[in-house]
Amino acid sequence: MLRPALLVGAIAVGLYYVLCYLLNERRHRQQARQWGCQLPYRETGTWWGISIIRDFMRAMREERAAPYYIEWQESNPRTAVTSFLDADLFSTYEPANIQALLATQFEDFSLGYRLKTWAPMIGKGIFTTDGAEWKHSRSILRPQFARDLLTDSETEEKHHRNLMQHLSIGSDGWTDRVDLQPLFQRLTMDSSTELLFGQSTDSQNAALRDDPAANEWRAFDAAYERGQKVVGIRNYLEELHWLYSPASYKEDCKTVHAYLDKFVQEGLRRVDSKEASKKYCFLDELIKVTRDPVELRDHLINILVAGRDTTSGLFGFTFYLLARDPAVFHKLREIILSEFGTYKSPKNLDFPSIKGCTYLQHVLNESLRLHPPVPANERFCIKDTTLPVGGGPDGTAPVYIRKGQSVAFFTGAMHRRKDLWGEDANEFRPDRWINRKPRWDFVPFSGGPRICLGQQQALTLAGFNIIRLLQKFDRIQPADNGERPRYRYSLTDALRYCWVQLHEASDS
Repeated sequence: MLRPALLVGAIAVGLYYVLCYLLNERRHRQQARQWGCQLPYRETGTWWGISIIRDFMRAMREERAAPYYIEWQESNPRTAVTSFLDADLFSTYEPANIQALLATQFEDFSLGYRLKTWAPMIGKGIFTTDGAEWKHSRSILRPQFARDLLTDSETEEKHHRNLMQHLSIGSDGWTDRVDLQPLFQRLTMDSSTELLFGQSTDSQNAALRDDPAANEWRAFDAAYERGQKVVGIRNYLEELHWLYSPASYKEDCKTVHAYLDKFVQEGLRRVDSKEASKKYCFLDELIKVTRDPVELRDHLINILVAGRDTTSGLFGFTFYLLARDPAVFHKLREIILSEFGTYKSPKNLDFPSIKGCTYLQHVLNESLRLHPPVPANERFCIKDTTLPVGGGPDGTAPVYIRKGQSVAFFTGAMHRRKDLWGEDANEFRPDRWINRKPRWDFVPFSGGPRICLGQQQALTLAGFNIIRLLQKFDRIQPADNGERPRYRYSLTDALRYCWVQLHEASDS
């Protein structure tokens, strides 16, 4: 008697779930019709997204993840849907849709799995949280960026001089073949940590030494680099992030946290002993708001990811592009000499002057257009909603997005659309920015409520060091032996190498 009852019960439960599914599908169809939505193009031949995962992993191994994102997106219409794991993944590089995701429909979307995939290393902070926690982080950090933090040209000059120690200049005026990328990474690490912690990691000098402090920094830097790569892969896997957790990852997280904890404890001690900082210190200001050492560390590492990695990537891509365009290099140098003086006699190295150098800003914008710090990103839908465009045969109808579905958006592909930027969209041409104001087709620092708080600091730091290097050197040439560019896969986009040679100016 029990078995028939169990069978009937199982059938009843099955029918219940089928009925619920059908009713739910009917509700979604009715709502989509009411909102005037149509289906977007569906990519076929990607059962469970296996081919996408396979191709991405191959691109990552070959160090070409950023170009892969652009190639994959450009092979589809500007808004599409594909099967990815057990769900539909929407993708877009339409300005109107990106504006909706980041600004006009901000409350309809969240970061989804990011906290789970980033938290072991990055912790809870402005880049990993949603809702009340995010608003709390934002409220703590915003005042610290609402001031001119980069007027201390003396400090930036110190870090620039430390970089110059690594450039050996021969009797013919040319440097040795040099990879600028690690130099830029150390430069931005030193500058960021001095601003954040009140003291620099001094990594440029540490790279030339072999002592306990230098070795401690090397251990931190290696763990930080490995850990970010793991976080990037886990972020891509979303709900399956737990499948990828290398044995070294836990130790790398400990190493990174232990290194930063020392700065936090020193900051707490400094504030408690009422030792006045000689200059502005981000950490000291945070301690006025919270004394929780873990919260302080999480805020610092969240900002460090942006302050160090975004800016070093911008440096590398800009010099990679300048090395391949002598005309732009020489035009920029002439303007720099006119507005900022020579290397030996610099002038006007302050925030207003750097921001006011129009052609320098055009060069930086063009570098960010071709190589945005985050070429691909994602949001998760937390309520039934729509995207403004992408549906129907001509892609102009709204697209219905259900609660729980995700939307990937590709800044890198949007920045290279020929209908938006012209037939030369893939070329480096700073003059395209003459009389052009950034709109939603240009979002290298995101947009809306989550727009990068430190974008002006990044642009000013980049501008300062570009000015100093172009005052020092009057020529640049690529030295990569014709090899294709390789991209470091991490939370932000950067070159793996930036091999160049630089020629010292006679008046430097």
